[in-house]
Amino acid sequence: MVLEENYTLNNGVEIPKLGLGTWFINNTNVVGAVKSAIDLGYRHIDTAQAYRNEAGVGEGVRASGAKREDIFVTSKVDAGAKSYARAAKSIDRTLKATGLDYIDMMIIHSPQPWTSFRGEKRFFDENREVWRALEDATKAGKVRAIGLSNFEKDDLDNILEVATVQPAVNQVLAHIGNTPFELIEYTQSKGILVEAYSPVAHGALLNNEAVKAIAAKYDVSVPQLSIRYCLQLGLLPLPKTANPAHMKSNAELDFVISDEDMETLNNVEPVTDYGDANMMPVYGGKMNLGTIFKMIFSSNRG
Repeated sequence: MVLEENYTLNNGVEIPKLGLGTWFINNTNVVGAVKSAIDLGYRHIDTAQAYRNEAGVGEGVRASGAKREDIFVTSKVDAGAKSYARAAKSIDRTLKATGLDYIDMMIIHSPQPWTSFRGEKRFFDENREVWRALEDATKAGKVRAIGLSNFEKDDLDNILEVATVQPAVNQVLAHIGNTPFELIEYTQSKGILVEAYSPVAHGALLNNEAVKAIAAKYDVSVPQLSIRYCLQLGLLPLPKTANPAHMKSNAELDFVISDEDMETLNNVEPVTDYGDANMMPVYGGKMNLGTIFKMIFSSNRG
């Protein structure tokens, strides 16, 4: 059962192979979502400072009654915190917000602030300062592992050139119809685990006829097929849901996609429409942070 399986990070820390994403689950609803997930056997919860639900995640972990050491909690340094001081303070704020004695993994949410995402300014020097703050947090016992998110090859190389603690993960947008194979292979070649956020393409794959046909062949749902696809690429998928029935289904992955079908899925027509998420920077859109936070606070979707 996938919920009982782990990857081993490059520092020897074990991380559950399947995580619960909490993006767009507000601070109130995330408490029940986290508790339900843990009750179902999930042991990996992914949050972020930008999600503004860290307090709820911590409350959900405590409400579950699970031992702290049995739950792997990831959070992310806000993309706009691009100095040593700001990053260091933000890590302490995460610890205070969650009410946890330590965070299992902290990662840089983006190599650039969201308002400059994939722009010309690369923030190489600034990211090295943020990384130094993460390394110091590791040495202080505040976090067990540190990593990156949305980092492309040159962003990754910039950190690797100076790192005294190797990045454990690079969390990227990866799903059927948008799988960055070159980045995945390069990242893996450096001994870094690739985590896949939005493995069901923010719901866009649910209406993809080619994907639906292969899912029907295995008598599984499109989300199940999509999550299994990521696992077979050696990725760690982070499907987001607040619905316990969906959580349960997402973890029922007792099937193997054939090599032939994997090849077909590798070449599915690229996803270009992410629905209401199109405006988000990671999906190619441009929007201000006020709008992002408004969407997060008002979201009650599962």
